[in-house]
Amino acid sequence: MIEGKNIMGIIPAVVTPFNGNGDLDLKALEQITRYLVDGGVHGIMATGGTGEFCNLLKEEKKEIVKVIADTVGGKIPIIAGTAACSTKEVILLSNDAQESGANAVIVTAPYYFKLPKSSLLKHYKTIAQNIDCPLVVYNNPLYTGNDMNPDLIADLLKENNIIGMKQSNSDMGQLIEIIRISPKDVSICTGIDSQFYPALCIGAIGIYSTAATVMPAQMVKVYNLFQEEKFEEALALHMKLQALNKYLEYDPGYVAPAKEALSLLGLSGGYTRLPLPELTTEEKKGIRKALETIGLL
Repeated sequence: MIEGKNIMGIIPAVVTPFNGNGDLDLKALEQITRYLVDGGVHGIMATGGTGEFCNLLKEEKKEIVKVIADTVGGKIPIIAGTAACSTKEVILLSNDAQESGANAVIVTAPYYFKLPKSSLLKHYKTIAQNIDCPLVVYNNPLYTGNDMNPDLIADLLKENNIIGMKQSNSDMGQLIEIIRISPKDVSICTGIDSQFYPALCIGAIGIYSTAATVMPAQMVKVYNLFQEEKFEEALALHMKLQALNKYLEYDPGYVAPAKEALSLLGLSGGYTRLPLPELTTEEKKGIRKALETIGLL
């Protein structure tokens, strides 16, 4: 079974390609998955926010994970997003993901209802106790409305079967505190592309990255340079990649920009699924310019 130390480095949060009718394009997903593996990534996150999990049917999530797992062939870990509002549904989705080939699951806090710390603790502990695959906690308060503070996350990381966390709270101070007080054998990664290099500097061991879906080899290079203690080169490349990162965070949203960038690179990123918007002409021009700045076009 996968352990926290196995979830590190560059983990692309992969898009879910749809055709013009809004149906899954599984051949395009295979193509993108091979592109990521060839780029040297250390894992793949499926059916997360970048993968439009909230717009997917249960059966589609199973198909997506299976296609990615079959394409990867055990070379790198697959971490499947199985977030839902109810604890019961997360357990069902997690079991489905494991059956489809996921090595671990990653779960945001429930969204819509504002929940106290006690409910969040019970939610995650109940999931961990009722699934057979390892669990990664995902803190993304901007989208869930339920922020998990460092003390709560550190408590969860002491639980059996909880092996890591993805931190997408933009407050770097919280990430520092999580690393300081958490067990040392777990995986603590950032989920914010613009904070990748700073996160490595304070002890994070990797990133769940939308940018890495578009430019896997470049993100892997930042990581490798850092591991080789070539810090100035790593920082310079991180800053260069920021030209695209700024389109892959909060405005205009990260799904359509990632798909547009993939399409410009000759990969079938496909369409977003309603109600997510497509990009404006000006936004498309900006993404093209960013890819040109980085040297990908």
